[in-house]
Amino acid sequence: MTSKPISVNPGSVVCILGTVAFLLVLASTTGQLITYLTGHPHLFGLNSLFYVDAERNIPTFFSMFILLFASLLLSIITVLEKKQSASGVLHWAALAFGFLLIAADEMISLHEKLSMPMRQLWLSMPARQLLDNDNLGIFYSAWVIPGIALLLALAWFFLRFWLRLPMKTRLTFLIAAIIYIGGCIGFEIIGAQYAGFHGRENLTYSMIATVEESLEMAGIILFIWGLLVYIADNYKEVQFQIN
Repeated sequence: MTSKPISVNPGSVVCILGTVAFLLVLASTTGQLITYLTGHPHLFGLNSLFYVDAERNIPTFFSMFILLFASLLLSIITVLEKKQSASGVLHWAALAFGFLLIAADEMISLHEKLSMPMRQLWLSMPARQLLDNDNLGIFYSAWVIPGIALLLALAWFFLRFWLRLPMKTRLTFLIAAIIYIGGCIGFEIIGAQYAGFHGRENLTYSMIATVEESLEMAGIILFIWGLLVYIADNYKEVQFQIN
């Protein structure tokens, strides 16, 4: 039986993913504006179905999909690099496994569950009595504290690997990381500070959360483009054989 090649264009893939992400963010923003400006919180269930900061809805499944797609591409690169006995196989494999874990976390929100014990710790601290008793500040989303520590450890682990990458790939990965981390940690801190004073049920917080989720999706999509271009530049053609 003759093989039938499948052509994948990195630009087309990113264009499709970017369009879907844009439409989801647009639907989420529209729903939140209607909710808080007209006083119709449910919109026949469409609001929770498309709100990017809600769990187990269409944006959540899309985010999980692109994370799994990135993990798949990283796994393919790991196999290809291993066949060439390249030095970065361990790091590619670690990235593949890491994105798989992030995709799983997207569904079960384990990182959010870490915030509760840290909130309790903050509430029990004597020094807290000197501050505003009603404001949790960063501890409203306290998972970012161990998250930053983990991020620094991972940066040290991947530094030499990143420096060995081709210039185009290195720059793409760096920009993607800045965008993604700026969303999931940077805007998470901003949102936590705001929610500590005003809560989550308001238009301002929903817009902060929308920017956060938008940056996360944009960072992942840019990372996917970088992976596809890396495969195209280094391997030209990838064949799958099913026995």
